[in-house]
Amino acid sequence: MPEPLSPTHDRTVFFVSDGTGITAETLGHSVLTQFEHLRYRPQRLPFVDSADKAREASARINEAGVRDGKRPIVFSTLVDPTVSAAMRAGAEAFFIEMFEAFVEPLERELGLQSTHTIGRSHAIRVNSEDYKNRIEAINFTLAHDDGQSAKGLAGADVILVGVSRSGKTPTSLYLAMQYGVKAANYPLIPEDFERGQLPTALPHHKDKIFGLSISPERLAEVRHERRPNSRYAALENCRSEIEAAERMMRREGIRWLSSTTKSIEEIAATIMQEVRLERRSY
Repeated sequence: MPEPLSPTHDRTVFFVSDGTGITAETLGHSVLTQFEHLRYRPQRLPFVDSADKAREASARINEAGVRDGKRPIVFSTLVDPTVSAAMRAGAEAFFIEMFEAFVEPLERELGLQSTHTIGRSHAIRVNSEDYKNRIEAINFTLAHDDGQSAKGLAGADVILVGVSRSGKTPTSLYLAMQYGVKAANYPLIPEDFERGQLPTALPHHKDKIFGLSISPERLAEVRHERRPNSRYAALENCRSEIEAAERMMRREGIRWLSSTTKSIEEIAATIMQEVRLERRSY
C-alpha cells in the first residue's frame, strides 16, 4: 500500500486503463505539467477491463482519498462504458475521461459509431507492419549501440555521436521504440580527438549523423555515478572532452544539440525534425 502523502505532494493521481495505462499516464502527465506548482504522486491502475476490477480500482482510489484527506484525480482511458460507469459510481474522485472527450465529438464529425472495443490499438500494433518495423528498429539499435558494430550502418536512419554518457543510448532506444527508427550510436573518445577525425566507420554516412553534447557539470555528475572519483568523471576531463567533441562536430558540419536540460522526448522530436525522419510506427 502506498505511503501517505508527504508534505511535498498535493494530490494522488491515478491513471486508469483497460490496457497498459501508458496512454492515460502519458496524456495525464502532459496535462499536469501545465500546473507548475502542482506536486502529485502517480499511481497506475492497468488492465481494468471488467466491472469487478472497476470496483477494486474504486476501492483503491477511495483508500487514497481517505488517507490523504483530499479527493484523488483520475485520468481514465477506459473504453467500455459499463466498466467506466462502475468505477465512477464507486469512487469519490475528480474524473477526467480522456477517450470520452475525443471519441464522442469524432463520432458526430465522422458520422460513424465507435466500436468501444477494449485493447483495439494494441491488437492493431501486434498484427501490423508498424509493429514489425518497431521490432526491427529495436533489434537494429541494440546491435549498433555504443559503436558495437559498423556492419549494416547503411541501413541506419540516424547515427548519434557524442562523448560517453551524453544520452546517446536512451535516445536511440526511444527513437526505435516510439518511432520505429533504426538508430545507431557511436561514442567520441580521446583517440578520435587526437586523430582529429570521426570514428573510421562514420565519414561515409555523414548525412545521417546527429550529435549530442552536454554540460561538463552534468556529465561529471552522471559519470561519477558510474565510476566515482575517476579521471573519467573528473570535471576537468569532462570539460576537455566536450570542448573537443563540439569542435569536431562544428568542423565536420554535424548538427547537434545539448541534452543537458532536455527530455528524451524533446531530443528525439528535434532529431526527427532535423534529420527529416518519418515516423514508421504508432
